[in-house]
Amino acid sequence: MDFNFFLSAALLGLGLAMDACAVSMANGLKEPCMKVGKISLIAILFAFFQAAMPLFGWVCVHTVVEKFQAFGKAVPFIALGLLGFIGGKMLYEGLTHKDCEEQDSCGCAKPLTFFALIVQAIATSIDALSVGFTIAEYNFTEALVAVAVIALVTFITCFVAVFLGKKFGTKLGNKAEVLGGLILIGIGIEIFISGVFF
Repeated sequence: MDFNFFLSAALLGLGLAMDACAVSMANGLKEPCMKVGKISLIAILFAFFQAAMPLFGWVCVHTVVEKFQAFGKAVPFIALGLLGFIGGKMLYEGLTHKDCEEQDSCGCAKPLTFFALIVQAIATSIDALSVGFTIAEYNFTEALVAVAVIALVTFITCFVAVFLGKKFGTKLGNKAEVLGGLILIGIGIEIFISGVFF
C-alpha cells in the first residue's frame, strides 16, 4: 500500500460521501440547535454505512456475484423510496408546523430520531455496494484499509456539513426544514436517475 493507494481511497471516499454530506447539511438545517454529541452520532452512522457497504460489496464479489448484480438493479428504487419518505416527512412537518404557537429556540421542528438517521445512512450508502466491484482486486487487508479511509473521509465531511447546515438553519428558521426535505427528495431522485438511466 503506497501513497497512490491511500489517495485513491480518499478520493473514492470523498465521492461516496457527497450524498451523505448533503443529507447531513439538511439535518443541520432541520435541527439548528443540535448538540455536538448528536452531530458526532450522525457522522459516525454515515461513516459506518459508507464503509460497510463497499466492504459488503467486496464480499459479494468474492462469493455471490450473480445475486449481487441482480440486487444492484433494485438499489436506485430503494434509495428513492427511503429518501423520498424521510424528505417528504420533513417537508410535510416544515409546512404544517410553521405557524405553531409555542416554539423553542430551534423553531418547531421535531428532533431527528435515531431510526430516521439509520434510514438516511442506509439510503445514502446503499449505492456504495457497487464499489465492491471497484476494489475487487484488493486482498482483504487492503479492502479493510480502503473502507477505513472511506469512513474517515465520510466522518469529517458529514461532521462539517452538519455544522454548516446548523448555521444556515438558524438563519432560515422554519423554512430550513422545508429546504432540508427538498434536499433529501432531490438526492433520492438523483440517485434513482443516475442508477436507472446512466
